[in-house]
Amino acid sequence: MGGCRVLGQAWGGWRRGLGIRATPTAAGFGTKALHQLQRRGASKPSDPPGDQPFPGLLRPETFSREELVDVLRAAVVDRKGKPGELTLLSVLPELSWSLGLGEQELQVVRASGKEASGLVLLSSCPRTASRLQKFFTHSQRARRPTATYCAVTDGIPVTSEGKIQAALKLEHIDGVHLVVPVHSPSRKDIMEGVKKTLSHFRVVATGSGCALVQLQPLTVFPSQLQAHMALQLCPVLGDHTYSARVGSVLGQRFLLPVESTKPQRQVLDEALLGRLCLTPSQAARLPLHLHLHCLHLPGARPRDPPTELLAPLPSYFSRTLQCLGLHYQ
Repeated sequence: MGGCRVLGQAWGGWRRGLGIRATPTAAGFGTKALHQLQRRGASKPSDPPGDQPFPGLLRPETFSREELVDVLRAAVVDRKGKPGELTLLSVLPELSWSLGLGEQELQVVRASGKEASGLVLLSSCPRTASRLQKFFTHSQRARRPTATYCAVTDGIPVTSEGKIQAALKLEHIDGVHLVVPVHSPSRKDIMEGVKKTLSHFRVVATGSGCALVQLQPLTVFPSQLQAHMALQLCPVLGDHTYSARVGSVLGQRFLLPVESTKPQRQVLDEALLGRLCLTPSQAARLPLHLHLHCLHLPGARPRDPPTELLAPLPSYFSRTLQCLGLHYQ
């Protein structure tokens, strides 16, 4: 019952040197860890060396279709995109062929959001994919986390660990789908698409007014973790959508009304820019520091402990931790 492949994902594109480590493989879940992405000739020139503040990022628009398929052998971006765009889903058949799967079709089993980095789980075996999906669904109903994210936040949560609960809904605002919190949702609200969401968090390290946080979502909702951290007044570093909802006056943070707050580039204070060695224009391109670090998969037998898959932090993420003096244990 093999056919399960693990690939890595990077924000906004593909990055060099991506590796994924899997703990001992359980029978029935054959995994393949792909290491050391070697980018071949790009169809467009890259930025000058002095204008690359985020090491490890590659831009998808610099690849031809053939180059993209080649890169996807080692790194994948899970994006549906618009019709005609080069995305993971649009080239899955060619990726399956390049991996020697013949007529077996790859399908996405689990992945982080399109702006986050981390693990992407693909399967070419329908039976394996079904078993994995059932495992994730059962774990979610039992309130057992199967995914652990690492995040760097602008701000430090008040408590070192806890849970975040919020009712969320998707709204179409100015041509963009945005997550909006709903206070005291009614039964009608729930029937109309409002979902009660839950995440666990634990602060791993703090420094320079920022925090390294482990996040475990126990529900599934678009941009759930970004929305949850904004509600904690500690938006994720590089969140250019929901960070604008957090205002500050004389050092005191507060939530701005969602109705009057439009998404905009995250604004960092001068002290933080200095620690990160970034100019304001570079900070406007700061990647989202949200990384799907760990996934639990079912063991070979029902009573076996879960198998753990780990993805190392991206280069730009590690650089940020070093600049801020944050140490990941």
